Amino acid sequence: MPNAPDILCFCGQDWWYHNRAHSDFQLMTRAAKSRKVLLVNSIGMRMPMPGRSPLPFRRIWRKLKSMLRHVRHPLPGTPDFTVMTPLLFPFYGSARARAWNARGIRAQVERVARKLGMHEPHVVVTVPTAWDVAKEMARSSLVYNRSDKHSAFGEADQGLIAGLERELLTEADGVLYSSRAFRDSERELTGDRSHFLDHGVDTVHFAPRARTGRLAGLPRPIVGFFGGLDDYVIDFDLLERLAVERPHYTLVLIGDATLPMDRLTRHANVRHLGFRPYAEIPDLGADFDVSIMPWLDNDWIRCCNPIKLKEYLSLGQQVVTTWFPEVEHYRDLVHVARDGDQFLARIDAVVQGAKSPGDRQALLGAATWDDRTRELLAILDGIAARRRGQPASGDAVRVRHMSDGEGARA
Repeated sequence: MPNAPDILCFCGQDWWYHNRAHSDFQLMTRAAKSRKVLLVNSIGMRMPMPGRSPLPFRRIWRKLKSMLRHVRHPLPGTPDFTVMTPLLFPFYGSARARAWNARGIRAQVERVARKLGMHEPHVVVTVPTAWDVAKEMARSSLVYNRSDKHSAFGEADQGLIAGLERELLTEADGVLYSSRAFRDSERELTGDRSHFLDHGVDTVHFAPRARTGRLAGLPRPIVGFFGGLDDYVIDFDLLERLAVERPHYTLVLIGDATLPMDRLTRHANVRHLGFRPYAEIPDLGADFDVSIMPWLDNDWIRCCNPIKLKEYLSLGQQVVTTWFPEVEHYRDLVHVARDGDQFLARIDAVVQGAKSPGDRQALLGAATWDDRTRELLAILDGIAARRRGQPASGDAVRVRHMSDGEGARA
């Protein structure tokens, strides 16, 4: 598309301390190969406070360090990818404070965008609090990346966040969903402005491999998990039950945690390896005998589509997961448990040799992040063309039809 708009993304994560596997990072770094991208690190939803937030002082310190970096070009091979962390004061309880904060952030972002030569970009909003910032910006389109139900996040002001979500759902030019069940639940608000954009996977990075020996010395079988160990998504009671009732299994947990891990690591068969760089994850994961997804049953999880599902599958792992709506589209590729008893039984079955019968190549063949980025750009450009009253390009029409009818399973 000639003179295609650049992209300004209000991200749901922070480039400097979140796992690089997140969809915002995967999509935006690839989009920056064909147009300018300014990724604005998460502006948060509430100030972390003792007694209300897990590890509040660490989170505040991380954000302060991120703000000190301000504007950087972190990828030498991708000069058109820019990351910025605006100076912000996340006091969202007061309407006056919110408005003041939004004006300050908007001024900073617009100044950086002008310096980069970006004019009327596509604006992609992932975190609802960015709506106050983005709604008055000049743009080619404004698209809400509905990656999660943020109003289900217990730490946030749920009434405030729900209101911002509703405004975005009704006012955005388009809404992206990675969960079909989540999209269907909000059809009344989004109508034909909604698009299904599945998560992708880096099939080269997560290529199948033999055991690497990274976990050599640990007793087998190894039941493993990699990813964020967040208290609002991970069923820690279930993990402790696994550790206690299967003492001959080794439970390996890889990832940053939002709460102390003592309750698990006090068990002799549990290892928490903490945060590991994205580059190391595939070799570590390849040493698992069983890969698990022990999700809580809550509104947040019922609206999600975990990225790690395809990463596990791409590695060639057998996956045991608790149930969530989107997993219905992967039933023959994973081992699904409806309760704790089934979760342990499914793990036992995999240890004894059970394998899921599904065709992974059929799923992963067109499910790379490059595939997803092409779909995203076509969706954004098609929305912009319709705003201008122009017919969408052929690619945009094709992707819109896929997102409406799920022409491809992946």
